Amino acid sequence: MKRFAQLFGEIDATTRTSEKVDAMVRYFADAPPRNAAWAVYFLSGNRPKRLLNARVLAAWAMDAAGVPQWLFDESYEAVGDLAETITLLLPDAERADDRPLYAWVEESLLTLPSLPEAHQRQAILDAWGTLRGTERFVWNKLITGAWRVGVSRQLVTRALSQVSGVDEGTIAHRLTGAWTPTAQAFEALVATDTRDADRTRPYPFFLAYALDGELEALGEPQVWQVEWKWDGIRSQLVHRDGITHIWSRGEELVTERFPEIVEAASFLPDGTVLDGEILPWKDNAPLPFAQLQRRIGRVRLSQSILADVPVVLVAYDLLESDGVDFRERPLAERRALLETTLASARAEARIIISPLVASSDWDVVRAAFNRSREMHAEGLMLKRRDVTYGVGRRKGAWWKWKVQPYSLDAVMVYAQAGSGRRASLNTDMTFALWDNGALVPFAKAYSGLTDEELRQLDGWIRQHTIEKFGPVRRVEPVHVFEIAFEGIQRSTRHKAGIAVRFPRIIRWRTDKKPEDADSLSALKLLLEAGAERR
Repeated sequence: MKRFAQLFGEIDATTRTSEKVDAMVRYFADAPPRNAAWAVYFLSGNRPKRLLNARVLAAWAMDAAGVPQWLFDESYEAVGDLAETITLLLPDAERADDRPLYAWVEESLLTLPSLPEAHQRQAILDAWGTLRGTERFVWNKLITGAWRVGVSRQLVTRALSQVSGVDEGTIAHRLTGAWTPTAQAFEALVATDTRDADRTRPYPFFLAYALDGELEALGEPQVWQVEWKWDGIRSQLVHRDGITHIWSRGEELVTERFPEIVEAASFLPDGTVLDGEILPWKDNAPLPFAQLQRRIGRVRLSQSILADVPVVLVAYDLLESDGVDFRERPLAERRALLETTLASARAEARIIISPLVASSDWDVVRAAFNRSREMHAEGLMLKRRDVTYGVGRRKGAWWKWKVQPYSLDAVMVYAQAGSGRRASLNTDMTFALWDNGALVPFAKAYSGLTDEELRQLDGWIRQHTIEKFGPVRRVEPVHVFEIAFEGIQRSTRHKAGIAVRFPRIIRWRTDKKPEDADSLSALKLLLEAGAERR
């Protein structure tokens, strides 16, 4: 536990990618497999759900620290993070506990939910009495379900590759899917024998960069395969040994959510892996993404929801055919094989091929791009026909060209503290539009401002709070912000009657007064102009 906490501190102390990777390399070079397995699990972004009620945990901390409620509340208000507040207020540890990381996790952390409350309290007090500094902070982050660390799975993969000598692609493939943090799993993860493919697992996803220049800079248009960029769930369909598994890009197994696609996949040749996008689809056109969310949020899929929101897998790449890995073949060859496979699979109803956009010259591509909203697409994807299927982002191979988002000027009306490094700042804000002289909330956003702007705004929020509802502050309706968003559709769940997708802050409109902000009617006009997907 001490060594893992030290690793966390080293990662947290730098913004340099190379230094983060070096710290992980040093850790994995001598960590026992059972500890290393849990380190991989946590560093890859996994975390236990909140194991204990926050109020109960705070009460135990106040008792252990000997501080009154008001002082704890003031400290929490200043710090903005429960785990850090508890860490700072508790007295120094009275004794040492040299248990390894796996013991802390398996014998203490994961057993907490099953214990009676009195035993939970004693277990927590025992941990606080032995853990020091960063160790205690890491423990508190884990038990509160707020664990975050400043590395990506790609960096973890890079570190493991450097330690083991196994290439990054193989490590990434082994980590993809339902990876279990055991000593045996870690040893298999870094094993140099690479003949151990898990038959249910997908391949690491290949990702695109946002187009950052003129089309002409890409060279001849014929070199590029152009497709519509869809707004759905990026997925891989893995059909091996007569069984189908569907994985999301977030490496979540979502097979049971899409039974019609599973049924269609039964016609595919065994040993087929498709990369594509799951879309809600009706009358030969995509439905709003929010319709797909209706299905995702259901515990049980009824016949009515299956009928209301049918789905398809729009396949745009073939990664494996007849059990042979085709990722090292050029895109043009993979596309030709994909067309042949789907043409003979009788799966057209629920597995369809991504239509290509003509790319005879760049003006034709621009014209197609201008029809993106008409096609209910986010824009275009441009992929070099001669490239292999890589891992993660590789600049120059795939580009995404998205249409400009919608935007409106809105007034900030609510704010609350963020999470992680922003836990001490009020960074999560709610914005409203005018409607008959009243401000009606329509979107929440937290990204888009600089650190300096956030600090300045946080100070203003604290001084101009009208009332508080738990962590939420209602503030004076003074500041105007330009809010951008993608999709837009009607919604009975939102006070404005309209829901927007991916809202974010474009800029702080210090040049505008609140009365200059846009109205709800302006948002409705966007809807009526054809922004709503039908």
